[in-house]
Amino acid sequence: MKMVQLIILIVMIAVALFLVLPNLSWAADDGAGLYKAKCAACHGVDLAGKPAAKIPSLVSDDAKKASDADLTDAIANGGKDKKPMHAFATKGVTPDQIKMVVEYVRSEQKK
Repeated sequence: MKMVQLIILIVMIAVALFLVLPNLSWAADDGAGLYKAKCAACHGVDLAGKPAAKIPSLVSDDAKKASDADLTDAIANGGKDKKPMHAFATKGVTPDQIKMVVEYVRSEQKK
């Protein structure tokens, strides 16, 4: 009887871990978290960029005028200039994650 209870307990723990761990694996799986993990080092936590290093602001008037498609292309493929540091589509960032970053940038531009 004790062996059956132990097996049931182990199975319950395994099921609980199976349900919880996928949610923890991408703790940054929202636009803000992804931005901070992938973009903030260059563009800054405040999205203001670094003009001296020619890193553009993401909250400037020019960035606000860019379409969502342009921002998506810049993040995923490097944009018009095909900047390799921005080609996140080749670095394991999914289209849904890129969309979340674009949505985060847009929300920050409204502040």
